[in-house]
Amino acid sequence: MNMSLTFCGAARNVTGSRTLIETPTARFLVDCGMHQEREFLSRNWEPFRIPPRELKAVLLTHAHLDHCGLLPKLVAEGFEGAIIGTRATAEIAKIILQDAARLQEEDAAYKKKRHQREGRRGPFPVIPLYTAADVERTLPLFRTVEYEEPVEVAPGVTATYYDAGHVLGSAMIKILVRDGAEERSIVFSGDIGRWDRVMLEDPHTFHNPDYVVMESTYGDRNHDDRQDIKEDLAAVVNDAVAAGGHIIVPSFALQRAQEMLYYLNELILAKRIPSIPVYLDSPMAIRVTEVFKRHEKLFDPEMKDFLKNGRSPFDFPGLHMVQTSGESKQLNYLKGTAMIIAGSGMCTGGRIKHHLVNNISRPEATILFIGYQAIGTLGRQIVDGAKSVRILGVFHSVRARIAQIGGFSAHADRNDLVRWLSTITPNPRRIFVMHGEENAVKKFARFLKEEKSLSVVVPHYGQTVSLD
Repeated sequence: MNMSLTFCGAARNVTGSRTLIETPTARFLVDCGMHQEREFLSRNWEPFRIPPRELKAVLLTHAHLDHCGLLPKLVAEGFEGAIIGTRATAEIAKIILQDAARLQEEDAAYKKKRHQREGRRGPFPVIPLYTAADVERTLPLFRTVEYEEPVEVAPGVTATYYDAGHVLGSAMIKILVRDGAEERSIVFSGDIGRWDRVMLEDPHTFHNPDYVVMESTYGDRNHDDRQDIKEDLAAVVNDAVAAGGHIIVPSFALQRAQEMLYYLNELILAKRIPSIPVYLDSPMAIRVTEVFKRHEKLFDPEMKDFLKNGRSPFDFPGLHMVQTSGESKQLNYLKGTAMIIAGSGMCTGGRIKHHLVNNISRPEATILFIGYQAIGTLGRQIVDGAKSVRILGVFHSVRARIAQIGGFSAHADRNDLVRWLSTITPNPRRIFVMHGEENAVKKFARFLKEEKSLSVVVPHYGQTVSLD
């Protein structure tokens, strides 16, 4: 059977997920994400590998920007096919793409003025990658599917979505390709969640696919099982109250912000932390939280019981939803200790940058990271111990306390990845390892080869691989 994969992103790096599949009857993508590492930003501006008009569909694993963020660019350049994802993914992607377009338009206008003032030019065009109008042309192309119900992508090609346990609506996708008497199956893991997490079901497991394309964000390490999120979060909050400073939390609008509210609610109810003011300063996270409320059937049994008892993790004393930029600016004048949760999670844009400017040089303040920080991002620089960082064009000394709670990670660690793979019998013909920093990908691939005797490929960016 003439079938191939071309790895157009997330190949030996974490973000920019995009894989082109070519079968005897169709060409289509799995994911169409944005690169977010500084050294790879230029890839967002590159032409697509084939004319977008020739693509039949995009199969979307979930709504994080590094998986869906280039969809409006694809549409602007001619794509007219279906964007297939779960209902929750479609609803969240709409919110995230609209916000991304707005930020790009604002950022382009800001940079244009700054470059004119400074008499210089940046490495990329001072225009948005796509606009709000491009997003509006993208949204009607979404086609929603339920978990475990096959959908025809093209003649001879079906896709079935399964719960990935990563974020609300996230999916692993099993693609079945038939050509005459021949048949091939390939599983795309998307981002694999963790077992026994709050809110979501455990990741689905598979039997006997021919090929597997899987993530490896934490393929070179295991999460610290000794970490207790509640214990660690309570310590950070109580220390900050004692110091009299604010707690600034860079957070992804999808899943991470909602889980943070869940744990804060639990700690306040248990009287393990004082009921300090908590500001969710992210219109996008607020809108995503509303999507969570509409999709309670996707929660795990523990969360469903929580809701049955009349409790909501998204509403507790002291919680304030911040919508407008004017309301956000007023947070600069807060006295005492307050927690401000704002996007983006890696500090690459959004309101979090302004809160960092106002707090990162204050010794009494705390910057609390609850998510993965990719190489090259502002968040990674701070976590790695930079003494000074550039924010909004100005360098600021880092004097605030820097804290990090790893237990929030929505990604499987190495043990979880191996656990997921171990359910696949017999062994796949080949496993393609993606979505990880280069060292992590190589270490995980070597582990699978040497310890598990699996056939593993670590593709390069732009590499095409035949599946026969």
